[in-house]
Amino acid sequence: MSAPTNTPFYTPPRFSATFDQHSIAEIQRAAATGIYDIRGAGTKRRVPHFDDLLFLGASISRYPLEGYREKCGTNVVLGTRFAKKPIELKIPVTIAGMSFGALSGPAKEALGRGATAMGTSTTTGDGGMTPEERGHSQILVYQYLPSRYGMNPNDLRKADAIEVVVGQGAKPGGGGMLLGQKISDRVAKMRNLPKGIDQRSACRHPDWTGPDDLTIKIQELREITNWEKPIYVKVGATRPYYDTALAVKSGADVVVLDGMQGGTAATQDVFIEHVGLPILAAIRPAVKALQDLDMHRKVQLIVSGGIRNGADVAKALALGADAVAIGTAALIALGDNDPKWEEEYKKLGTTAGAYDDWHEGRDPAGITTQDPELAARLDPVKAGHRLANYLAVLTMEAQIIARACGKSHLHNLEPEDLVALTVESAAMAGVPLAGTSWIPGQGGGY
Repeated sequence: MSAPTNTPFYTPPRFSATFDQHSIAEIQRAAATGIYDIRGAGTKRRVPHFDDLLFLGASISRYPLEGYREKCGTNVVLGTRFAKKPIELKIPVTIAGMSFGALSGPAKEALGRGATAMGTSTTTGDGGMTPEERGHSQILVYQYLPSRYGMNPNDLRKADAIEVVVGQGAKPGGGGMLLGQKISDRVAKMRNLPKGIDQRSACRHPDWTGPDDLTIKIQELREITNWEKPIYVKVGATRPYYDTALAVKSGADVVVLDGMQGGTAATQDVFIEHVGLPILAAIRPAVKALQDLDMHRKVQLIVSGGIRNGADVAKALALGADAVAIGTAALIALGDNDPKWEEEYKKLGTTAGAYDDWHEGRDPAGITTQDPELAARLDPVKAGHRLANYLAVLTMEAQIIARACGKSHLHNLEPEDLVALTVESAAMAGVPLAGTSWIPGQGGGY
């Protein structure tokens, strides 16, 4: 913009940090339509995350492991507390629950193929178990959600573990939405819903309201499955210390903790951006609860919400988790939001990499859709292979870091191996600020 000719000095227009362009556009959209915005994926705001932590590799005071000659274990066993048949994963990275309905049949098959190739598990999500998923998932976790869509005792017995979902990181205390265009004949039949009508999942279970009732529900699920299956309890990150403690006291074998950066399903944008905690702020309180109950490593902790690379995996484990779960990253690995579909994403009013289209059912990549023509674009064999490649890289990257810290197993990583780059992340993760021994809120240090 050129300066006006009749003034000696020119100050260019300045945008408000509070009323930025996105905020102005949202006000204008709300004023024009009278409805709130709905979208998929987790929070898009910048929050403290694993990028704010660094590992302290070995030097004189620590002894590293040789990458090609000394082993670094990656296996994890889940459900050792009460289950007759705990599940053993070759890698500490699992696939989070994403429903058939939100995802296409070929996408669910691809998730199963990729996870099985790497010796890890997949999770059903809301809406029930599909033959594609059970048939191609060597280890399958069945989600038991408030909606009860597709739930039946036979499928519970077919699963390898059961995950009781109390909350999700992108919408703790609220339910997700499945728009009518994704409720096909098959989805409607599985969920006992009318075809083509928007559906909102329940935010709480219909038959229990607190930890005492949860204890009874877990006992009921154990009896249905002859005490064979590990029982997970999944909570959105809000009050992680108390929620973890209550899940343990209710009889959970595994606690799944989901931060606000996660979540592939749709809900209100205002909910996604303003409710819940970053996963970085939730891990240490959850671990503290397990330690206070003398249950750390006896009840396993899985964390999710924004896991992208092997460094994220290693940092989550160093903070005390036993495993991580991925959702958004898994869909990207399958081929979602690929730039080759950019022109079609633009027709939807979005762009590759924005994830705003996931709830609309017109995904050009054939992953988050029920349109048979679009779903046919996804080759589940090739997509499963891409996912397996990605999981292999995550694991190798985590091993590289663990070896550099002198660890012979990923579970040997610990908070002492980490420092934080900001005061906020130091306080959340409970590790020293880089260059000091000071942990905010704990006093002392230099």
